[in-house]
Amino acid sequence: MTATAPSVAVDTGKISADSHVNEPRELWSENLPASMRAQAMKGIQAGDDGNWSLILEGQHVAKAGEDEAHRLLMLDPRHRYEIMRHEGVAGECIFPTIGLYVWMLDDRAGGEASCRVYNEFVSDGLGRDPRFKCAGVVPVWSLEGALAEVQFIVDAGLGAVMLPTVSRPGPGWNHPQWEPLWSAIEETGLPVVMHQGTGHSMQYHRGPGAAVASLLATQSEAPRAAALLATSGVLANHPRLHVVFVEYNAAWLGWVMQTIDFYTTSFLRYGVSHGGKPWINPVLPEPPSFYIRRQIHATFQDDPVALHNIPFTGAQCILWGNDYPHEEGTYPHSRDIVKRLTADLNLDPDVAAQVFSTNAARLFNFDENVLSQPIPTR
Repeated sequence: MTATAPSVAVDTGKISADSHVNEPRELWSENLPASMRAQAMKGIQAGDDGNWSLILEGQHVAKAGEDEAHRLLMLDPRHRYEIMRHEGVAGECIFPTIGLYVWMLDDRAGGEASCRVYNEFVSDGLGRDPRFKCAGVVPVWSLEGALAEVQFIVDAGLGAVMLPTVSRPGPGWNHPQWEPLWSAIEETGLPVVMHQGTGHSMQYHRGPGAAVASLLATQSEAPRAAALLATSGVLANHPRLHVVFVEYNAAWLGWVMQTIDFYTTSFLRYGVSHGGKPWINPVLPEPPSFYIRRQIHATFQDDPVALHNIPFTGAQCILWGNDYPHEEGTYPHSRDIVKRLTADLNLDPDVAAQVFSTNAARLFNFDENVLSQPIPTR
């Protein structure tokens, strides 16, 4: 790192690797078959102690009106262009809001149909605009359903494959069952996205302090999943597979790299257990941190520790996102926050460009010609 000021491009040409749509509350109720209507997702609500839960058809949800109209502005590219110009953002990676909870549905047929409803909705809307790379959600109730939806996502021209961080309701991501899925996704060239809070309840604690402590526990799912993908050989076996952990912040990357290498080296000295099984299985050609650095990425909003760790982790792992339009995002102060982060840490211009723009452009396959043009004014 040097004391050189960050380039102007970081202020005007950022890519938000974490942005969202607001789905119409009637999206699923109007598009699912009548036999599945009871599973229609209507919204999300805050529960006790900071937990969030899914509202289904028949449950109370705020009435449509002025607030709903404001929510749905997020589906209008012209409105998003206005926000992007204000934020200095040239492109957005876009994920669901209500749809993040699809993996909490219990029924396979309803879950698979709900994923398809969202994917058709987003591909027919913002997914048509090259400034937006929209993720398609993949059902994981069965391997067959997952493979079929990956193919739909490719055919629809979507920009990423979204899986739950916790592979509910299937086995863990290191299970051999998923090997054909990793191969299929690798072949597409699309990144895998795993968003905070997907595939599990976020209510880990109750009582005093539970809201913040539960959020921290939720964020711990990213290190757990990343470590499993690295140590199990999934990443080694699929070197062109990239996984982006969204909204987990990124300081944990350095801790995970150091910790899994330390224990791998330590456990290799044990050889085999009393039962004759090796402590480390499989033994990989490279230390686990090698695969994390090469293929695991994480988004952050305001995480100076992650930027401080770049000499250890490398810059290629880290992507910035403003989380628009969610309240915990950096909008409408993204320009000021990015300037503070780059100035306080004296980020080299090339490093800053990677973190705030080019990493996302590469991973999500943005068209450089599109990004280089001014944001349309109408």
